[in-house]
Amino acid sequence: MALNFNTMHHKEITSTQNQLIKQIHVLKEKSRERKKTGLFIIEGQRELLLATKANYKIKTVLFYPELVSDEDLNTLISSEIERIQISKDVFEKLAHRSSTEGIIAIAEMKQHRLEDLKFPNNNPLILVAEAPEKPGNIGAILRTADAAHVDAVIIANPKGDLYNPNIVRSSVGCVFTNQIAIGSTEEIITFLNENNINIYSAILQDAVNYHEQDYTQSTAIVVGTEATGLSDAWRLASTQNIKIPMQGEIDSMNVSVAAGILIFEVKRQRDFK
Repeated sequence: MALNFNTMHHKEITSTQNQLIKQIHVLKEKSRERKKTGLFIIEGQRELLLATKANYKIKTVLFYPELVSDEDLNTLISSEIERIQISKDVFEKLAHRSSTEGIIAIAEMKQHRLEDLKFPNNNPLILVAEAPEKPGNIGAILRTADAAHVDAVIIANPKGDLYNPNIVRSSVGCVFTNQIAIGSTEEIITFLNENNINIYSAILQDAVNYHEQDYTQSTAIVVGTEATGLSDAWRLASTQNIKIPMQGEIDSMNVSVAAGILIFEVKRQRDFK
C-alpha cells in the first residue's frame, strides 16, 4: 500500500501496530518502497534542519515528547507541516539509531539529474564516484565533499539508493548539503565533456602522481571502488589518469580517504578560495 500523508490526520500514535507506523517502517527498510513512493526517512534535529535548509519538502514529522518539545519543533519546521506525537514504543520501532533526538520526519526525494546541476563559476570542482556500494563509504565521501565545499558530487552507476537510512546517517546530513547528481558513466562523461570539465581519473594505468597536475581549471576528480577500481571508460576519457603513491605493502586505499587526498590537493592549489 502506498503512503498517502495528505490524507492522514493522526495527532498521536501509541501503537506499533498502527497502519501508518507499519508503512513508515517499510519505507525505512525497503529501497523499493522509497523508490515507489518517492519518500524517505530523516532522523535527528541536525539532519532535519539541513534538509529544510536545502529546500527538501517535509511531509510529516513524528516526535517523541520526552526527547523533543514543541518549542524545539517550532525552530525546525513550519507550523503547516503535520506533527504526530508518538509513544516510546513507536519511537524505538522507527528510530534507526538511539541518538535520533526524538524526531523522525518523512520527506520527498529530489531528482538529482545531471542537467539540473548549477555551478557558481567557470572552473567548478566536481567529485565523481563510480559504483559506490557501502553506505559508510558513500557517507564519508559526502562528508569530504562538504568539508571541501565542492561544487557537485556525481554518482555513476549507483549500486543502491541515495536515501538509504545508513547513508543519511553516515553522511551526518551531508546528503542534503551537497549538490548531487546521478547518472550512468557514459552520461556523466558526456556531461563533463560538453561542459569542458577536465577529467582526472584515479586509476593506475597510464597514470602520473596526483600532485603533479594543475587543478586550477574546471576539474572532475573521479574515484572508483577498492575492489574493482574504475571502469575502462574513465581511463579512456581522462584528461590525465592520476595515482596516489603507495609506500606500504598493499596497493589500494579506502575510496573516501583517496577522495579526500585528491580533493584537498585541488583545494590547496586553489588556495582554499
